[in-house]
Amino acid sequence: MGIFSKPLLRSQQKRDDMPEGLWSKCPDCGAMVHTLELKQNLQVCPNCSHHFLLDSMDRVFLLADPGTFEETEAELFSANPLAFKGYEEKIQGLRNKTKMNDAVVTGKLSIAGKPAMIAVMDFKFFAGSMGSVVGEKITRAIETAIAEKRGMIIVSASSGARMQEGMLSLMQMAKTCGALARLAEANLPYISVLTHPTTGGVTASFATIGDINIAEPKCMIGFAGPRVVKETTHQNLPPGFQTAEFMLEHGLIDAIVPRHQMRDRLGKLLNFMMK
Repeated sequence: MGIFSKPLLRSQQKRDDMPEGLWSKCPDCGAMVHTLELKQNLQVCPNCSHHFLLDSMDRVFLLADPGTFEETEAELFSANPLAFKGYEEKIQGLRNKTKMNDAVVTGKLSIAGKPAMIAVMDFKFFAGSMGSVVGEKITRAIETAIAEKRGMIIVSASSGARMQEGMLSLMQMAKTCGALARLAEANLPYISVLTHPTTGGVTASFATIGDINIAEPKCMIGFAGPRVVKETTHQNLPPGFQTAEFMLEHGLIDAIVPRHQMRDRLGKLLNFMMK
């Protein structure tokens, strides 16, 4: 009966002798997509539009007007303030592997001609967790936006506060929100972009207090994971719980914007919100 089997599409074929890293399996539709095809499509599955994780610098250059991005505070990286065992080695290993100093990239740029500051979290560095350096870089970016009268954009992708820095990581929640309050007093816009996943202390602080909160399709947004919520409340969770679509329906976010349309949407919002 093999002659009647439906042949695989070229994008779904994978030979056993192929090198690792050339193909990615879509977690939504199961299709095998070539790495080059994914890159050309902004890390979006061409079959079902599932949004894969996107590196911070790739996202920056997706959003910025050509030649306008200028990175800030690139030299900062976490120490080990609580003498947590193995933390320094972990940080150094991630710095070597990712070529990043910590889990956020900040800088100046313009989008559709409008000046802005941007902070982009990167999940590949310590699962995008927020330690003291992440909070400090975001706070300094907000302060620069106030000083130079720029809009502020934060792109979140995080597992939450970094436990290896204990209370110092939790303090970043209040510090970043305090800086954003000063940004609001200066009548400058803050647009929060939530991507997969946005959880924990990041969700409970700056990620959900934008003047405009927008999200990528189907991304996970929540504080605790769904299993923890279910075990705590002892209730069955509704369908689609903690997805962007669920949050839009219940008013936490204002819009869902596919990655291909994000730059255009941010440009229109900045043009509307900035004097």
